[in-house]
Amino acid sequence: MDHEAIYSAYAGTVVSIDDSTGAFDKDGNQVSLDSAKVTAARTAIDDAYAATEYQRKRKEEYPSWEDQLDKIYHSGIDAWKADIKVIKDKYPKP
Repeated sequence: MDHEAIYSAYAGTVVSIDDSTGAFDKDGNQVSLDSAKVTAARTAIDDAYAATEYQRKRKEEYPSWEDQLDKIYHSGIDAWKADIKVIKDKYPKP
């Protein structure tokens, strides 16, 4: 079972999931799952993740805060901006 998609599709309803017995509400009642609703939730989750891929890639390449502050101190804000712009241009926002 795709727990993340089920919790997203049935937010406020499903509070627990057991792979062998199903999904349950807060009172322990079994919730009937609609596979189309769960599939749509999975698609939305995957789309949201893909839309922020540029952020994850940028984060991997940005220097540490300490190194960035050192760059600003020694080379000035314009030199720092130029370094950061290279990364931002490499991974633009969609």
